[in-house]
Amino acid sequence: MTYHSHLDKTISADFGDALLASLAPDGGLWMPDSLPFYTPMQTAELAAMNFWECAAELAEHFTDNAIEKDKLRALCKDAYNFDVPLKTLKGANLDVAMAESNDEYILELFHGPTLAFKDFAARFMGRSASELMKSSGQTRTILVATSGDTGGAVGDAFLGQDGIKVVILYPEGGVSKVQEQQLCTIGDVNSNVSAVSLQGSFDDCQQLVKDAFANQELAKKHNLMSANSINVGRVIPQSFYYFWTSLQIKAAHPGVPIVYSIPSGNLGNLTGGVIAKKMGAPIDRFVVGNNVNDPFVDYLKDGEYIPRASVPTLSNAMDIGRPNNFPRILDLMDKDFEAVSSLCWGASFSDQETERHLRRVFAETGYIMCPHTAVGHLAMNEFSKDVERPFIKVTVATAHPAKFADSVERIIGQEVPLPEALSKAMQKEKRVTKLEPNLSALSDYLDTL
Repeated sequence: MTYHSHLDKTISADFGDALLASLAPDGGLWMPDSLPFYTPMQTAELAAMNFWECAAELAEHFTDNAIEKDKLRALCKDAYNFDVPLKTLKGANLDVAMAESNDEYILELFHGPTLAFKDFAARFMGRSASELMKSSGQTRTILVATSGDTGGAVGDAFLGQDGIKVVILYPEGGVSKVQEQQLCTIGDVNSNVSAVSLQGSFDDCQQLVKDAFANQELAKKHNLMSANSINVGRVIPQSFYYFWTSLQIKAAHPGVPIVYSIPSGNLGNLTGGVIAKKMGAPIDRFVVGNNVNDPFVDYLKDGEYIPRASVPTLSNAMDIGRPNNFPRILDLMDKDFEAVSSLCWGASFSDQETERHLRRVFAETGYIMCPHTAVGHLAMNEFSKDVERPFIKVTVATAHPAKFADSVERIIGQEVPLPEALSKAMQKEKRVTKLEPNLSALSDYLDTL
């Protein structure tokens, strides 16, 4: 199976080249030439597997012999050594015996090492890249922009890997205190992971990464590789958890439509969901929750896409005014607005609405959401108002609330216990370099590594 540039389908690459090159030579995003479609009999077999086994089966199509099957299975088993729970707001796990009394679930994607959904993609990507580079003897500098969680997940996934340097760019003052501490304490002073604070927004960070890749001299000099969701190796693994969890829900609720609500910024998570559906996952629709940075929600209303400068919000990881993966959504849906708007429904919410909802959910159920998850749950509630037939509601929980403890504790009036990994990070000394958001400053910094 090969990949093509979304700008020009005649430009192609195999999985290894697409992963390591990040962008196509024309600046386009790599897209798979085809997607497998699994029949009901095949999905029944996949549903009986545990998550990592299902992920390995799905990944085999996308890697297309670039990684041997046994190595791919070992890679997925190692990458996905944590739970992927579906829970009710009362904290109970999905249970077939109790299914009749439940129609709403929270898909907790924050049980990986950095407590955010980005671990699913970063760990698969990191291990795949390492496996591919073993035989080539290449070295790489990974340049990644983060609005909060991507940098930590990528840094953790590539920490200590030979031949790889990781440079994490994040907006100064644009991530939570806990997120920043996590970003700036990966490894030790001699580690291959560096954090860089830029004076600007996440959009500035993202644009600087794009500018660096567009500068052929700089990209070649440092053998740059992206780990942002512009890299197809980031979005493909995000289809795995939609595919597997929708099969678990179908087994518990046969014949009932399933709708996922996704708090969205760069649209990588939604792209993974759309890929899963096109492969045969039993998903009826997607609800997209935005904060006030909502160009995609606006697009769903009238088909006009207008990117804009982002503004800071409580749900900072979604403070993105120019989502990278919008072209991928269009490519997957054949640039058909009616098809996109039939599959996706969207709504956006202010910080005040997000705070009220987070507080209310905690008061009524005891469940603590991070601000992003609260936006997704708000969107699901809004969508549900106009739906008369029964359906299963699944809100995607993207991060542990402790990663936003400074905001969440203020909102609910109660301390949020820090998981052990975050507690250890908070005790470490930060290592960070401050830069102006321009290519000259970044180039000078890369020369020092």
